[in-house]
Amino acid sequence: MAKKLRVGILFGGRSGEHEVSLLSAASVLGAIDREKFEVTPIGITKEGRWLAAADARGLLNGDAGVAGRQLRAGDPAATPGAKLLHQGIPTLMAPEPGPQGPEGKAIEVVFPVLHGTFGEDGTIQGLFELAGIAYVGSGVLGSAAGMDKDVMKRLFAEAGLPIVKHVTLLRADWEKAPRKAIALIERALKYPVFVKPANLGSSVGISKAHDRAELSPALTLAAKYDRKLIVEQGVGGKPPQRRGPIAGDPGKAGSGGQVARAREFEVAVLGNDSPKASVVGEIIPGKEFYDYEAKYLSEGSVPVIPAKISREQSRKIREMAVAAFKACDLAGLARVDFLMEPGGKQRIYLNEVNTMPGFTQISMYPKLWEASGLSYKELITRLIELALERQAEKSKTTYNRED
Repeated sequence: MAKKLRVGILFGGRSGEHEVSLLSAASVLGAIDREKFEVTPIGITKEGRWLAAADARGLLNGDAGVAGRQLRAGDPAATPGAKLLHQGIPTLMAPEPGPQGPEGKAIEVVFPVLHGTFGEDGTIQGLFELAGIAYVGSGVLGSAAGMDKDVMKRLFAEAGLPIVKHVTLLRADWEKAPRKAIALIERALKYPVFVKPANLGSSVGISKAHDRAELSPALTLAAKYDRKLIVEQGVGGKPPQRRGPIAGDPGKAGSGGQVARAREFEVAVLGNDSPKASVVGEIIPGKEFYDYEAKYLSEGSVPVIPAKISREQSRKIREMAVAAFKACDLAGLARVDFLMEPGGKQRIYLNEVNTMPGFTQISMYPKLWEASGLSYKELITRLIELALERQAEKSKTTYNRED
């Protein structure tokens, strides 16, 4: 019988997307190929405590009592192979043999089903690098670049990829001189604008400001979540002259000067140095834009897979998705999001990359690959294989000076 690979599924965490992570992890644990993998769940509470396997399952099942318990070295209930780097942080490395033999078997690959801050921003990836363990997804640089919308846009621009007009400012500048900040934004951009924390995912803290009256509270909200703020010019057509939908456009056409809504497309990218793109999907939000509520709480948003666009538009979007993946030095997986201008020109803009997108069976990333011929179970297996391939590639690198 072939040896099973020992995989740790890491979930939870301190970010605002903790609950989304639990949903993704439960789905992965239910679908992963148990004939190939020996699986250990590893939970992190909202307070940052690491949980043993049994308590990690309790966290998934909503057991509030597990939050107070913590993974500790020498704990017989601890995750097999775990030791402490410092208080509360396991190295996930093989333990030193003791008098009774090894304390447990080492985890060989970590699948960090973590979303947002401290999960896909390069911090946890740095821990895996220090531990010398293979892990699913992008490395420290790619994860950090994929989280920081300011840095991401700079990399996109350097690669010649089309992005919307935007302004970056610091929270300190907004708090110190709000009038100056608003004047800077209004000189550079036209309303409506989207105001975002630079480092956050799942549309948390994002607002759409139609005018100056809405801009100030939008900036204040975004500033709660990050020290760096991004303000993007909305992608839309000219104000419609009549009520009712525009023919052929799923966006809403309103009255009173409201612009037609941009179409939103998503592509799933899979691979390391030679990534591949899935079919293109479209999201028709149930709200004015695809915010956190529209993604996870309301039922009005409608995914269309494959998107109803021309073959040439599909080819262009898929090529841009791979280019964005490479521009940010990503690995393993990413969902790449696009905006299409409504109306005649239908110009396409690259919006952002997401290095650990929602991963339930009904999330867009797995659904896009399912529509491309790769099942959910096969996708999980492929991501683990890519983690091992990347670890093997890194093993070729010499870190010590050779005499």
